Amino acid sequence: MTRFFVDAWDPAYGASFEAGGGGGPAAPSSAQVDADVELPAVDWRAIGVRRDVLAPEVVLLVDGVRRIDASLWTAEEDGGSFPGIAASYAAGVVRCDLERGAAELAGARVSRGLFTASPSAEDVVAGRVRYPVHRVGGTGELSKLPPAVQGPLTALEVEVSNAARIDGDLLVVDGPLRSRRQLPRTLGYIKTQHSQYLDARLTAVVTGLTPGQRSPVFRLGTAWGGYSWYLRLPVTSGAPWAGIVRVECSAELTDAQAIELADLSLVTLPRFASTPYKDPRAPQNLIPIAGLERRLRGLLGDARLLHRVLTAAARGIRR
Repeated sequence: MTRFFVDAWDPAYGASFEAGGGGGPAAPSSAQVDADVELPAVDWRAIGVRRDVLAPEVVLLVDGVRRIDASLWTAEEDGGSFPGIAASYAAGVVRCDLERGAAELAGARVSRGLFTASPSAEDVVAGRVRYPVHRVGGTGELSKLPPAVQGPLTALEVEVSNAARIDGDLLVVDGPLRSRRQLPRTLGYIKTQHSQYLDARLTAVVTGLTPGQRSPVFRLGTAWGGYSWYLRLPVTSGAPWAGIVRVECSAELTDAQAIELADLSLVTLPRFASTPYKDPRAPQNLIPIAGLERRLRGLLGDARLLHRVLTAAARGIRR
C-alpha cells in the first residue's frame, strides 16, 4: 500500500501547505433572473402572511456537518506525491411536530472518507475507524479536496431525509438544494448571502421587508436553476440585511406551486428563529438546526483522538 504522512497542523487551522484565496461576500451574480414569476417586476412589493395559509403539522429539518480529521500526503511508487484529507461527516433530521410543540431526532448517520487524487491510495484503517477512498478527479490540488466532501454528505442527507418522511410534511434543507431538488415539498434555506441576484430597485424591496414579510418569488437561471425568494425573520436590528434569508425550491414545480411553498415558508420558518443571547448567528441559525448541528458534531467523535490514530496508522504502514 502507498505510504502517507499526516500533516502536523491541527486541521481546524487549515494545513501548513494550503494556499489562500477566495472572494468576498455580496458579489454581484451573473445569473439570469426572471423577476416576473409572482408579480411583474415593476409591481414588486413586500408580501405578508396570507390568512388562508396554515403551517404544516410536521416540519422536518435536515442538516449535515463535516470535519477534516487530518491533512495528509501520499508517497507514490514513482516518487511523486498527492495531497489528501481524512474527513468525517454526518447528516441528521429533526422532526418538529407543530401540533404538539415537540421536536425529536428522527435519524442520523455518520460516514468518513479519504479524499485524494492518488491513483494508488487505499482505504485507511485507523484503530476501529475506516476511511474509504473517495477518488478526486484532476490533479487533486489541496483546495479541491474539502469541497469534494460535499457530494457524499449531500447523498447522506438525502438518505436520512427519505427515511424520515411522512405524507404532508415539509422538508427544510439547511443550505442550497443542489442535487436534492427531486425531493417533494422541500425548501432550501440559505442563511448567508454571498451573491447579489437582484438589481438595485428589487433589492430595495428585499431590504425594506419587515419581520414576517417576504419578497415575491423569482426564478434563477443558475446551473441548478429553481425558484427563490427572500424573507425577514424576527429581528431587532435595523441593518438592511439583518434577519434576511433566501429560500429556494425546485425548478420542476409550476409557478403556482412555488408561490404556495413561499407562502408556507412564511408561516413556518419564523417560528424557528433563534435569539441573539442563545446563538451568535441569530436569528438565521434556526433553533432545531443549531441543536442538530451540536448533536451531529458529537457523533463525529473526538477530533484529537482521530488525528492521533491516523498518525499512528501512517507510521505503521509499510510498502
